[in-house]
Order: sequence, then C-alpha cells, then structure tokens
Amino acid sequence: MRRRSLLIAVPAGMLTLAACGDDDSGSGKASDSATPQASGSSSAPPAPKVTDGPLPAITAGTKFGQKPTVAKGSGEPSKELAVKTVIAGSGKTVAENDYVSADYLGQVWNTAKVFDNSYDRKTPLVIQLAQGSIIDGWRYALTGKKAGSRVQFSVPPTWGYGEQGNQQAGIKGTDTLVFVVDIKDTFNAKSSAKGTNAPQDDSALPKVGTDTDGKAPSIELPKSAAPKKLVAEYVIEGDGAKVGAQDSVLVQYKGVVWDGGKEFDSTYQRKQLTSFSLQQVVKGWAQGLTGKKVGSRVLIVIPPDLGYGDNPPQGSGIEKDSTLVFSVDILAKM
Repeated sequence: MRRRSLLIAVPAGMLTLAACGDDDSGSGKASDSATPQASGSSSAPPAPKVTDGPLPAITAGTKFGQKPTVAKGSGEPSKELAVKTVIAGSGKTVAENDYVSADYLGQVWNTAKVFDNSYDRKTPLVIQLAQGSIIDGWRYALTGKKAGSRVQFSVPPTWGYGEQGNQQAGIKGTDTLVFVVDIKDTFNAKSSAKGTNAPQDDSALPKVGTDTDGKAPSIELPKSAAPKKLVAEYVIEGDGAKVGAQDSVLVQYKGVVWDGGKEFDSTYQRKQLTSFSLQQVVKGWAQGLTGKKVGSRVLIVIPPDLGYGDNPPQGSGIEKDSTLVFSVDILAKM
C-alpha cells in the first residue's frame, strides 16, 4: 500500500534504468489514498519573512521521534512563516535541494485537525526540498536546520497549498497549517554508503572501491567471462532496514558495461541523487536490491535477460545483449 505524503510526484528513475518490455499495470500509478499534494503552480511565490511565532504548544509527545500532540492555534496566525527549533540536533545541516528523511505531523491552525502524520505509518517521509517536490513552507522552514532537530512551523496558504487548498486532505484555501517535523537525516550529491566493508574475494567478479567521500567508486572488471546469472553482493554492508520489492529507494549509482568497462550512467557525474520504485526498473535492479539493507553499497551484475537484452534504450551507449555492472549506494527507502 502506498503511503500518503506531501509529494507532487515521485521522481522517476533515469532513462537507462527504466524497465522495458512487460508493462506492470501497478507501477507508475498515483497513490489512491488521500494524499495532501503540493500546489501545482509553475512559479514559487517570493520568499517569506521568517518569524519565531506565534505557534501553538506541543502538549504531549515532546521528545524527538515521539508522535506529538499539538494544541489548537490561539488567535490569528502569522501571515509570514513562523519557525521554531524545538529540539536542536547536531547532525548534518540541511540545504535546499537536499533530500531529507523526516517524521512529521500536520494539522490545521484554527481547528487542530490532523490531516497527515508519518508516525502512525512508522515510516519516515523521504523527500527533496526542491520547488515542485514539496510545499514551499517546508523548503524555507527546514533549510539550515540540522539532522536530529525537531522543528515546528506554521505555513500560511501562500507557502502551502494556495487559494485552492487541498480538498482531498480537507485543507481550505484560507487555512494556515502547523507542522512538527523530526529531521532524521539529510542527503545530497556527496552522500555515500556507510557500514562495514564486505569481502570481495571472488576473482571472477568486479571489484568496487570502498571510498565513502561522495566520489564515484572505482569498478575494476576481471578478464573472465561475464556471469550468466544475476550477481548482487555487498561491497559495504549497512545496518538499515531491508529493501522490499514494493519499495522506492534513494540512491547513488554508477553503471558500466562488462565488455570494455565503458561508463554509461552515473549520478556522481550528474551531481544529483535519484529515486525510483523497484517496480519501475529493469528486473536485475529490482531483484538485486530487494532484501539489501539501507546504508549499503551493492555490486550488481546484470545479464542481458534481466537487463535490456536486444532492446537497450536509445542514446544510452549500451549495445544489444550487454552485461551491465553497477555500484549502488542505497541511501534511504522512500
């Protein structure tokens, strides 16, 4: 079951990862649950002035990671963006266009009606703080905060869902929204796997570099013939949750062709992370990442029948019937 979120749309995988052949009627569908969506406006309003209040009291669940209970707003809310760091964390600083992993609760100022929260789902939201991905109030309120922080803020319609509101979530065009957000982690183009290096003892398989400085790892190919079956092995084993076949993931990756070692795709070169559903990528990716732990770097060797076979994407630089080799850092489940 797909969870609700504040997304406009889930970013698609890169062209060279897109599945081809059989059409899975379940993939690519919008969520059929009541999803509060960001405004579809093409341009962002001017940046708000950030004030420190007023904000309603958090009356229960006051610790980081606990589901909060928030009182009804008293009086008129600020017409600007009111932001308060309730608990100051000491982790990485969030920058605009980062992906953040966060638990959150959202409610309407003058009724205290909770329209969404991630605590009950027991799965944090992972989303990019970029225009068009999330309401502008989140971008302005969370940029500059540190992982480990609890941030409370109120968002007037201008930087929320606009005059149209969000009927599906029960939000009117005049509603000011109140959020409590626990920032669990933040990711950017320099993010890498983190964990324990795994043995790479098989001389018939590629060797992947274990550097975690955000730069693309090396991939050294053996002189032996490519394996006929899928290979999916830890290079660095993280300690996060296991990825399920229905999950979406946030990743860094680099892909090369077995014959000749030509690189054909890399998030490192684009300096931009990517995210996708495992139901929307080639079978080798889906099977190779299922069951692997978040935080890991995984070597995936994909034979043609689980990759693109005789129908590689145009312009990808991949020849027909190529065996593909990937280094994949699983940064988060989405």
